[in-house]
Amino acid sequence: MPLEPVANLMADARHRGYAVGYFENWNLESLQGVLDAAEAVDAPVIVGFNGEFLSRTERRTSERLALYGALGKAAAESSPIPCALVFNECPKDSWVLAAAELGFNLVMLVDQSVPYENYLARVKGIVEFSHRRAVAVEAELDELPSGASGRVEGETKLTDPGLAERFVHDTRVDLLAVSVGNVHVRTDSEQALNLDHLATLCERIPVPLVLHGGSGISAESIREAVRLGVAKVNYGTYLKQRCLTAMRAAVAVSENNPHMMLGLGGPSDVMVAARLAVRDAVLERIEALGCCGKARGWSTGKGRS
Repeated sequence: MPLEPVANLMADARHRGYAVGYFENWNLESLQGVLDAAEAVDAPVIVGFNGEFLSRTERRTSERLALYGALGKAAAESSPIPCALVFNECPKDSWVLAAAELGFNLVMLVDQSVPYENYLARVKGIVEFSHRRAVAVEAELDELPSGASGRVEGETKLTDPGLAERFVHDTRVDLLAVSVGNVHVRTDSEQALNLDHLATLCERIPVPLVLHGGSGISAESIREAVRLGVAKVNYGTYLKQRCLTAMRAAVAVSENNPHMMLGLGGPSDVMVAARLAVRDAVLERIEALGCCGKARGWSTGKGRS
């Protein structure tokens, strides 16, 4: 079906008390794995790509954003479930604006290197540009600590409710990602959230709230966060962990015919192993969001009929 407006996904999630999962993608196999899982449990879903990764000048080859937009949009539209497409967490305005014109229906500028007023002004401009194109905008207040090194590094600064309320009013963003004890790129453990602080944010902030760093949040905290009103949860790290484990096992098999390992789609195909690993990883986490079964009876462009 056509891309589902993010406003419809969020409105239905808030009305029926569940959260939509954003399960991050990086290639065709990861897209198909996420959609395989969401379709298996009849769950609305968000797919998309990491803008910070794609726009990095350190990449060995430059990326064609139009290709990613077309791929993600085609994948989403091939599915019978309601699905949106996000260009996530990009620090470069030009890339975010381009994404809003290249098929993504949710974009997000993140730049913790600049003062608040600078970020505020830039987000306002992106909102004005994107809303004219029926593209939703997500923003983030307060940088999350990182667990990429195997230990949590960086200060945990909880999102200020008053500042967040003013930011949403001034920018007119559609979604707001908040810091309540969640950690980016947590690779080896899970932790609970500061649910009391999250409850305060849910009461004060009128737009749907988002949790990044879902890979490192306990299922119990996820369920409680959804009960409090969180409408979107992001997952990425553990998907790649599971995918890499499966691919390493697949390439370790002795096979002389390269087509058996790339392209034929059988039990020896490395990319099939990657797709199935992503599918299974999503199935392990998606139930905690309360979204399973919520795609049944969905009317395109209107939400659940």
